[in-house]
Amino acid sequence: MIIGRSVPRIDGHAKVTGKAVYVDDLPPRPGELWGVTVRSPVAHGTLRGIELDPAFDWSDVTVVTAEDLVAMGVENLVALIEEDQPILATGVVRHVYEPVALVACADRDKAERARAAVKLLIDPLPAVLSLDEGTVVQKKYRIDRADVDAALAASEVVIEGTYRVHHQEQLYIEPQGVVASWHEGETPVVHVAGSLQCPYYVHKALKKAFHLVDDAAARVEQTVTGGGFGGKEEYPSMIGLHAALLARKSGRPVRLIYGRKEDIEATTKRHPAVCKVTLGCKRDGTFEAIKVDVVMDGGAYVTLTPVVLSRGTLHACGAYRFAHHRVESRAVATNTPPNGAFRGFGAPQTIWAVERHVDAVARALGRSPIDLRRQNLLQKGDLTSTGQVLDVSVGGQECLDAATKAADFDRRARDLEAWNAAEAAAGRRKRRGLGISTFMHGAGFTGSGEHRLKGKVQVDLERGGRLRVRSASTDIGQGTETIFQQIAAEAADLAFEDVSFENPDTSKVPDSGPTVASRTVMVVGSIVQKAAAAVASHVRAKAAPGESFATAGDRLLAAGDAETKCLVQYVPPQSRAFDDATYQGDAYPCYSWACDVAEVEVDLDTFETRVLRLFTAHDVGKAINPVLCAGQVEGGTLQAIGWAIHEAIVWRKDGSIANARMTNYIVPTSVDAPEFHTTLVEVPYPNGPGGAKGVGELPMDGGAPAVANAIEHALSADLRWGAGVLLPDLPLLPENVFERARRAEVVS
Repeated sequence: MIIGRSVPRIDGHAKVTGKAVYVDDLPPRPGELWGVTVRSPVAHGTLRGIELDPAFDWSDVTVVTAEDLVAMGVENLVALIEEDQPILATGVVRHVYEPVALVACADRDKAERARAAVKLLIDPLPAVLSLDEGTVVQKKYRIDRADVDAALAASEVVIEGTYRVHHQEQLYIEPQGVVASWHEGETPVVHVAGSLQCPYYVHKALKKAFHLVDDAAARVEQTVTGGGFGGKEEYPSMIGLHAALLARKSGRPVRLIYGRKEDIEATTKRHPAVCKVTLGCKRDGTFEAIKVDVVMDGGAYVTLTPVVLSRGTLHACGAYRFAHHRVESRAVATNTPPNGAFRGFGAPQTIWAVERHVDAVARALGRSPIDLRRQNLLQKGDLTSTGQVLDVSVGGQECLDAATKAADFDRRARDLEAWNAAEAAAGRRKRRGLGISTFMHGAGFTGSGEHRLKGKVQVDLERGGRLRVRSASTDIGQGTETIFQQIAAEAADLAFEDVSFENPDTSKVPDSGPTVASRTVMVVGSIVQKAAAAVASHVRAKAAPGESFATAGDRLLAAGDAETKCLVQYVPPQSRAFDDATYQGDAYPCYSWACDVAEVEVDLDTFETRVLRLFTAHDVGKAINPVLCAGQVEGGTLQAIGWAIHEAIVWRKDGSIANARMTNYIVPTSVDAPEFHTTLVEVPYPNGPGGAKGVGELPMDGGAPAVANAIEHALSADLRWGAGVLLPDLPLLPENVFERARRAEVVS
């Protein structure tokens, strides 16, 4: 068995030894130019013109503006959902850092000086810089199942709460970057190579902008990519278009690589959100009705906001059983840089709200937060807010049991109480607390997304009895290459070393769909399995008695046998159709489930928080590679901890970012990582390879509420704050926790 084994990742050696070739490691091409972007310094304004400093030497500098796009016959739109975002601003700028012009020069230093020599003539207009001010609705959804109003009116207990979350920067280690060139011929071909998640997104954007009819007229190739987390889902279309424009006008290859500051300032981030939750239950804790109002900040352009808001809407009722549901959600436009894809894709925002609210309900009822969750967790046969029957791979209860058992929750809680009492008696100023969260995440595209996508992979037989997997699913650090090779080797009954992975390149691989939505292993992996099995079965069926697989394969290849290549398109399992108008039906093929238990220590003088231990159990269906799977869980959970207690974008009043550096945008490092205790729960999903389902996004959803619950528990050990300190808003920076504690002290 290769599935289920922690084989070493195939790209590991190159990465740890520095041999991996990232986009900025590519050797310069003959005549290559260095590209830079000229950006708006104001959040909202009328663009009257662009002036080039006459004292500057422009003789060897290429400049591209929106006017040049007209002259080149280029459509000034980035192909996404609404196609409202221009490649270069014209007429109006809608956010600080919006691209207005492009500059390229062979001399990198001169390119930077040229950028500074471009003057933008902009008349400022009033700007909307927070979602509280937003009035322009980009998208809205509504789920209304049963009779929420009547159920709330009849409930014995009704609890209301409002919860806020903030921007988060993906902060992948490698910034955005591409190299673009045009190859002239009977049909010109544009080639873009870069750090990206979704080659066919960039391919679509190039075809749209440059009016390319033939798919072969655009070639997009992924280079080794140093992290993505969603930040390299849609944004590479923008930077790819910019580099391609400079290359088109100059007739020379162009390298466009962002520095860290520009990357943080200009690219997409997690959507901020405000969620209002009303929950009705019986006095015994049985949940009956929930009403959630969600507002997300989409930023200046729509980008992927509709699907982020959609997933947030579908997860707003959490992992719990209600008879009555209502979720109303909307995204509003602001004059901040557009927000976009980020690990979790809208679910962390709403799961934060519902998980914090369950803690509030437990407090109001005087119930254990574990027991209240166990009482109301969705189980097999229950209905979700969309009326979906949970009939396969429902592991929420198993995760709750596994995480609390690993933590020895009750004993640990008693020990912490004794520890806190001893600290207080000794006059020491540290307190510890324990918190929990339970959560789920829909695996795969929402609703009919996979039907529309029609993702494909191809597996080829090569000489020597080897297989090559051709897929557009990219490895951005999560181990896709290794996992696909394990799946194919198992399906074909070959050694792991007898399978290889074609680098994602639109001229060499079919469109498997984007590397997003926790779909890579569950969806694309399932058709890798089918294609590999089909090729291997064909070779063995054609083999002569006693003939080896390799010899039979070489003979078939020499004969030009067509079935030595197998292209498979994903066909979603039969389910109840999802209605995009009513938001009822089967939203996802299945869900992944998890439970986090966090132990924290809070300093009562500085209000700094350290997460000491994190016990987590994740139902992943089947761990194809347990080490890589646990790495995803722990990495995603640490990212969630960062969102909770470390990270905060600091916005100036003019809409610019004050802390666009790794020195002052603080993320947790290995020094800050807690002691992880990770349990992989396996409740198989029958349509996934080996029973596997999505895991990439799930860990992002539960870390923040578990940590918040633990901080509240720690602070409740100090009697100054009476009923306790409530923490409904992220981030839980020391100053914010202090302010909440100060308010509680005043109230008590």
